[in-house]
Order: sequence, then structure tokens, then C-alpha cells
Amino acid sequence: MLNEKSKIAILGGGSWATAIAKIALVNSSEVNWYMRRQEQIDEFIRLSKNPSYLTGVKFDTDRINFTSNINHVVATSDILILATPSPFLKQHLKKLRRKLDKKIIVSAIKGIVPDENMIVSDYFEAFYNVPKDNIAVLAGPCHAEEVALERLSYLTIGCSSREKARMLAQRFSTSFIKTSISDDMLGIEYSSVMKNIYSIAAGICHGLKYGDNFQAVLISNAIQEINRFCNAINPLHRDINEPAYLGDLLVTAYSKFSRNRLFGTMIGKGYSVKTAQIEMEMIAEGYYATKCIHEINEKYRVSMPIVDAIYEILYNRCSPTLEIRKLTEKLK
Repeated sequence: MLNEKSKIAILGGGSWATAIAKIALVNSSEVNWYMRRQEQIDEFIRLSKNPSYLTGVKFDTDRINFTSNINHVVATSDILILATPSPFLKQHLKKLRRKLDKKIIVSAIKGIVPDENMIVSDYFEAFYNVPKDNIAVLAGPCHAEEVALERLSYLTIGCSSREKARMLAQRFSTSFIKTSISDDMLGIEYSSVMKNIYSIAAGICHGLKYGDNFQAVLISNAIQEINRFCNAINPLHRDINEPAYLGDLLVTAYSKFSRNRLFGTMIGKGYSVKTAQIEMEMIAEGYYATKCIHEINEKYRVSMPIVDAIYEILYNRCSPTLEIRKLTEKLK
């Protein structure tokens, strides 16, 4: 039963996991926190901060129960907030022996599970028998770096159970986080995945010296592509202009904090995909999302010229200059 005393756990050790921990500790006396590497935990406790991400945020580590044992964190928690990069999700879950069907799974992963080409909520329903009502998604324009600075941000909690969405929204609501709820979990999750692809596109165009005028046209077309794809996947009355869709796209496409935009900018400036990935030292989720969405769309055949262009650049090594030039003829 989900209530205000339900024990929260965060799974992941990156910037978004750290930002979520900061939010969660506002309304919780303590949280459980799983990180894969024990040495990261030891350094965190020694410094009272994450040694690698959002290093300006200090924590009261007496209120955090750290563990590198995934079975322990699952056994001692009611709400599991997943904040690991999607390509590493299965690697984290390999050692899991505990059942998840009675837990509340909250995905803060804005990516797709590779190989299966499944969004995270579908993956846990199919492979871990978690009921759909027990799965929620965190979305919205919410950069970890700005959360760390307590700059006003907006989170949408998507869940098919409005009661559980409301309860989770209360747990995440703070003076610097405004929350709202939605029952369009699939649409929000796919939108969260796809906006990373368009952020790469915006970065590539920036690297190629396209200006603000073209960027505006690009993002205007991008939200239309998201809308068409979401309507094909899950026909539902949704307002695509809400923060969980358009807002998240805008902040990811334009912000200096966006790693996907940075990744695209490097490619636009002439870096190879591999070199850009090495230089980044962080996961650009949009790289994996591009392939997954492209393959899923082979079934639905939705018109998505921007996704197609980015796929050609990232996976078929086509020239960014030529592909974006061809794309300019397809945008309206």
C-alpha cells in the first residue's frame, strides 16, 4: 500500500539520481540509495557529496542508507526510483533475485531498453510481472543541474492509477519542484525518449552553423513528429503542448546543460560518433534512442524525417552536412 511512510529508494549514481535524492529528502526523513560501485559510496560518505556528479550539493549522509547490493535495496524499499542510463539497466538488474511485483516502480530513465526496443514501463511489466498500476514515470523539463541549484522546476508523474500518481506527486512536491499528474504514461515516456533524438538534431544543426530561425522550425517540426508517433503507438486525447512533452523537448534542445545537444554539436563540428562519445564521458541517451525508435517505426511507418536523418548520420555514417541539407527540404 502506497502512503506517505512508504520507503523510497534511488537506483543510480549519476547527476539525475543525485538530483532526485535531493528532492526526495525534502519530504522523507531518510532514503535508501543503491550505487553499483562501493568505492563511489565510500567517497560519497567521506565527502558528504557525490564525488563525480553535482559536486556542489551537500548531503546529510546520516539520512541516506547506501548499498551496493541491489537485492538489499529492493527488500528494504517500497518505491524504487530508477535513474540509471537505459543501456546499463539490464546490467544492474542481472544480480536481482527479489520479486518486484509488489513494488512501486518509478522510471526516471528517459531512454529505451536496448535489444528489446522497449520503454522501461513495458519492460518491467513484461519481464518482471509488475502490474501497470504499480509503474510510474517521472517526466518534464527538469535538468539535474538546475534542481541542484533549487531553481524552480516542473515534474509530471505519469501513472495509470491516478491515486498513486497523486501520492507520488505529494512526495516529490517541494518549494522548488511543482508537480502535476497524468494518465498518459506511454505518451510521456515515448516523448521523453524521443526528445533526446531531437536534441542531438539541434546540436548537429548548431555545429553546422544553422541559426536560431532554422532551430525554431526544426523544433516546431520535432513536436509534430512526437505527436504523430505517440498517436500511432497509443491513440489518446493529449495536449502535446504540455510541459511533459513540449516543455521537456524545448529545454533538452536548447539548454547548455543538455548532453544530447552537446553530443550533436560535436558531430556537427566534424567529430566522428565514436570520438564524440569518448570525449563526452557521459551517456547521450539519444544515440541509443535513435536506433530503437527507428526500428519500432518500421512497424508503424509514421512520417518522421528528423529521426530518419539522425539515424542516417549516427548509424550509416552519412554526412551531417548533406543529411541536414536534405532535411531542410522536408520541413515545413
